[in-house]
Amino acid sequence: MTKTNQNIVPHLWYDKEAKEAAEFYASIFPASRITSVTPLDDTPSSDSHLVSFELWGQKFLSINAGPIFKFNPTVSFMVNFDPKRDKEAGEKINKVWSKLSEGGTVLMPLDKYSFSDKYGWIQDKYGLSWQLILTNPEGEERPTIMPSLMFVGDQYNKAEEAIHYYLSVFNNAKKGSITRYPQGMEPDKEGTIMFSDFILENQWLVAMDSARNHPFSFNEAISLTVYCDTQEEIDNYWNKLSAVPESEQCGWLKDKYGMSWQIVPREKEAMMSNGTPEQVARVIQATLKMKKLDLAELRKAYKG
Repeated sequence: MTKTNQNIVPHLWYDKEAKEAAEFYASIFPASRITSVTPLDDTPSSDSHLVSFELWGQKFLSINAGPIFKFNPTVSFMVNFDPKRDKEAGEKINKVWSKLSEGGTVLMPLDKYSFSDKYGWIQDKYGLSWQLILTNPEGEERPTIMPSLMFVGDQYNKAEEAIHYYLSVFNNAKKGSITRYPQGMEPDKEGTIMFSDFILENQWLVAMDSARNHPFSFNEAISLTVYCDTQEEIDNYWNKLSAVPESEQCGWLKDKYGMSWQIVPREKEAMMSNGTPEQVARVIQATLKMKKLDLAELRKAYKG
């Protein structure tokens, strides 16, 4: 598979099932594979693994790090089955739905809706949410899998503001399409965002508002990892995005909407993939002492 130039990669936090879940997803989606499994020794959670995988061209990272955070539908993954690109899109959506349904929970049944001939929202057996949609062949082409952010509770009606904010933070960014709630879709207010998409650094994202009474909000179970080439880039994203000082840890931060991000030097990924177990352990120990990541210190730790 061709290597995508993906600077923003979704990161999934599991208790112990990161590798098992990645294998499950890779068996469901076309052109998918696990790219690496790195054991993480001497971390607070024993039996920790970092797993990298690709699903239908979209890169993912996942980690086994204990039962601290649970997935919820504020962050889901929209999967586009495009009849223009694939004559078998209608059959594929049924197959993928059927496999993701095993042990899962249906949030919206796979059915015909005003916005699509076939759409469904499902939480799989690991708790991860997927929105499957048969896209309109007349529409602009989009990637197959796109992370989707749902603004609920205190963050309701902030999807549009958040999109403008993210577009201002990232250099290579642009707006995509936007659909607003019409009148008569209570509890959602007319004019709020029913669906919108935008691109940051080659990564398409979806944002939407929902006024329904959801008992959850953004948490660290799903974060977005931003790969940086220099310390200057790390500092820039950190200063613009971080809004919750007590959440700053090991390169993680929370923005003003509660969404979690990891600001990571691309070099660290190479250290973790290519280093000896001793080098990896030193890099992990150095990382655990940091809030914002310091590339020079990580290099020192790697060299020993």
